[in-house]
Amino acid sequence: STVASAGPSTRCMTSYVKANLLPTQNPFMSMSEEYRANSLWHILVETAKTLPMYNSHMSYARDKILPESPKITPEQLSQRLNMPLGEAIVILEELRSG
Repeated sequence: STVASAGPSTRCMTSYVKANLLPTQNPFMSMSEEYRANSLWHILVETAKTLPMYNSHMSYARDKILPESPKITPEQLSQRLNMPLGEAIVILEELRSG
């Protein structure tokens, strides 16, 4: 028998995040400005911060990963820590914007 999906697949959600939240490389805006200008930014931040591992991921990225790889991308961080892309975007944005 077929079981109905509980929600969008990870692949669909990743595609949505990339299409709607990743910066468009506007030459007049920094990546930080583009993220924050997006109407969905505050929702992504709020959602990421409610994830159970958010604080641990943030600490590990700040203390271990960024000192070793300061130019790591959200996609790379997401893969390295096995976390959602949206969480990686929020963590890097918060750490890099100070």
